[in-house]
Formats: sequence, C-alpha cells, structure tokens
Amino acid sequence: MSAPSEPRADRPRELVVALTKAGRTKIRHPAELVRDDGVRVTVRAPWAAPGVRDFGFVRFEPGDVFTEHYWRDRWFAVKEVRTGGGVLKGWYCDITRPAELADGVLAVEDLDLDLWVPADGSTVLRLDEDEFAASGLAERDPAAAGAAASALDELEDLARTEGLAGLLG
Repeated sequence: MSAPSEPRADRPRELVVALTKAGRTKIRHPAELVRDDGVRVTVRAPWAAPGVRDFGFVRFEPGDVFTEHYWRDRWFAVKEVRTGGGVLKGWYCDITRPAELADGVLAVEDLDLDLWVPADGSTVLRLDEDEFAASGLAERDPAAAGAAASALDELEDLARTEGLAGLLG
C-alpha cells in the first residue's frame, strides 16, 4: 500500500488510471491526484474516450469532468460526472477489485457490473448483469464474484437510501 498523501506543489499531481477487463487494458488515461488517504484515492480527469458515448440514460462527452473515487479495501469505484460547466450529471459506479496504486499508476480491474444514479436520484440503474453472468467469473473465482455482487447490492442500497454523496465526503 502506498503512503497516504495530499497533493503538494513539490510532488507530481499526475498519475495514470489503468482500467483492465478480463486481463486486457480497457482504457488508460492521465488524471490529477486530488487526494490519497491510504484507503481511498480520488482523482479528477476529463472524459477520456474519443467523442460522445450515449448510453440512452446519460451522455458522456468531451468537456465532461469525472471525479473518480477508488478504494483499496472496497470492490467498487464511484465516478461523479459533471459537465464542463460544473453541472452534476450523476454517478457512474464500476464494480471492481480493490484498486492498487504503485509507481504513478492506479490499477483497477473492472468486473463488468455497473450502477448509474442520475443527479436527481430519481432512478438507480443496475447495468451489465448479463455481461457479468457471461464473464465466467462465478466459475473461475467464486469469492470474487460474490464480492462483486455484494458490492453492487451495497451501492444500490446506499443510492436508494442515503445517496452516494455521503460516501464521497
């Protein structure tokens, strides 16, 4: 585990977020380190994919800013999504193995399950459960599959009751 840190002027504030899925790199993007308390690493980055991605329930587009929260002891990441003008779109949550930070790279393994919560909290959408079932994780690593399913349930319950903002404070 890397030491907790607050970004300082004499220390590089940039790191790379490396998201893998099924053993392959899904995306690597630079991000600004906002905070690292030893358990949670928070980074900020612009929308990293080229062009617009329209999911039907939300559009991610150039100019959007993601404040991404990764835990070393939890099986999820929560990404607060805002327009370039600062308007909150909502929270996109990835179910992942606990994050690891070493040598300026924040490594995260995506386990297919996702959750979307719009800014107004009007709906909570569980996503990609079919991909998760088809991934074979339950057969290869039943403990990880169980942890992933529990993490999704935990996030959904939190989103429906207290909201996700409290988790990120």
